Amino acid sequence: MERTTHVVAVCGSLAEDSVTRVALNETLTAAATANAQTTLLDLREYDLPTFDADKQDAGDAPALRRQLRAADAVVLGTPMYHGTFSSPLKTVLDYSGFDEFEDTTVGLLGVAGGAFPRAALDHLRTTMRALDAWTLPLDVAIPNSHEQVVDSELVDDSLRDRTHRLGTELVQNAGIAQYSEQVAAPKIEAE
Repeated sequence: MERTTHVVAVCGSLAEDSVTRVALNETLTAAATANAQTTLLDLREYDLPTFDADKQDAGDAPALRRQLRAADAVVLGTPMYHGTFSSPLKTVLDYSGFDEFEDTTVGLLGVAGGAFPRAALDHLRTTMRALDAWTLPLDVAIPNSHEQVVDSELVDDSLRDRTHRLGTELVQNAGIAQYSEQVAAPKIEAE
């Protein structure tokens, strides 16, 4: 029996009318269409106090880490605040580490009220590199976010297509870091 890929999305926005959440749901819809099991970690539902290294199991941190460790692929979604990713998402990453992200396929999605959230995505990519995650080359940047959503749906076809592609690529590339171990190269014998 083939194992189902599990894709987890982490929503770094606490806003009620979050464009980040809408875009992550689009990404998860595409992942589900590609036969993945999906979970949205809505940080509004978690008690995560500011990280204190002396209290690494504070609040819901253990439950959150279990969810991340169970994932074959993770998509991190964030609004851009002051040129970087959100503090709720930073708190998740502070409570997490190599056990949650090393060799995990990770997708990135950034949302900005104005210009492209490129800096936030770059900062997330650097953070994932530090945790030895395998970050997809494709990311999704959504500028002018409140113009992009009507009735909780993305209205721009190209943005919707890109978020769907991200979900599909997460499923296709889940476990990619172990690919070379899974497919042994043919041995060439010397003559």
